[in-house]
Amino acid sequence: QLQLVESGGGLVQSGGSLRLSCAASGYTLDYFAIGWFRQAPGKEREGVSCIASSSSSTNYLDSVKGRFTISRDNAKNTVYLQMNGLKPEDTAVYYCAARGLYASTCPNSGMDYWGRGTLVTVSS
Repeated sequence: QLQLVESGGGLVQSGGSLRLSCAASGYTLDYFAIGWFRQAPGKEREGVSCIASSSSSTNYLDSVKGRFTISRDNAKNTVYLQMNGLKPEDTAVYYCAARGLYASTCPNSGMDYWGRGTLVTVSS
């Protein structure tokens, strides 16, 4: 059973940066597509970024392109989301999720494993 644990959330001022981590146990993350999702109060969950399994192929929500970067560290079995230029509208609970094996996309309703989330709050 793959387990995912997010960390790195917190309170930051507008324009600041945070790096979220998604640490895995149970399986090697490289076999999975890993997505970062977020859910703001009163809003639907949305996909923020995805990195395909066994490759460097990535994609991003339009509103975070150029500000967020997803990456893998296979040695640490961890996926990161570097968030720069944060805006108040980025405030949400951020979740990482995995879809496997050898998946290349991260559909919102099609992920196999989910973490519990980490809260990101951006003050104006």
